[in-house]
Amino acid sequence: MNGRDFIGKICSKRLWLNILGMLLVVVALIVGVYIAIGIYTHHGEEIEIPDIRHMQFFDAEHILDAAGLTIQVSDTGYVRTLPADCILEQSPVPGRKVKEGRTVYVVINSSSSPMLTIPDIIDNCSYREARAKLTAMGFKVGPTEYIPGEKDWLYGLKHKGVLLHSGSKVSVDDVIVMQVGDGLRDENDSIVYLDGGVGVDNDDFTPVSPDEGDGGDDEDDFEVVTGP
Repeated sequence: MNGRDFIGKICSKRLWLNILGMLLVVVALIVGVYIAIGIYTHHGEEIEIPDIRHMQFFDAEHILDAAGLTIQVSDTGYVRTLPADCILEQSPVPGRKVKEGRTVYVVINSSSSPMLTIPDIIDNCSYREARAKLTAMGFKVGPTEYIPGEKDWLYGLKHKGVLLHSGSKVSVDDVIVMQVGDGLRDENDSIVYLDGGVGVDNDDFTPVSPDEGDGGDDEDDFEVVTGP
């Protein structure tokens, strides 16, 4: 093929018509895909998220369904002043514009208060450490009850007059009473010497008489008494 024939084919009307036809097909495909995507994704159509907080779940479901949205529970919480199944939080937030069919995730109010588990702190740590752990876990700690024992040592936990133990379940609304040592010995336990003196208590001693122990010398003899 010489140069004249090559130029003639390049300038051929049929060749340029074929190229133009292919370009038109590509453009038509692009436009068709764009329109289809717009229809599928509802391009340009936006729905404003309504505020459904503090509504009952049943009512909120109807409102979202009428707006073309769906609802799904993601978690539960507890607010004592609100009724059960009341919506506490929602995502996306109210007022945000979304596409039709978007799911709104909600947190609903539980019908009962959550239960907390007593940790292993009874007779295992000091008053300050125990109180810090309880408050950090969400327990309500009431007035402290002092009992005979080592000062500021936690000896027990009570709820409504009942002693608790590690692993006990208590409502987050219940008040826990801590039994803490007062650093003093029981006033009813004491050692009374035979000569009328009073000493420290020791329950391991046994009563002795003036004629026992040191051969009749009662200067160091004593007896243990418990109670009044």
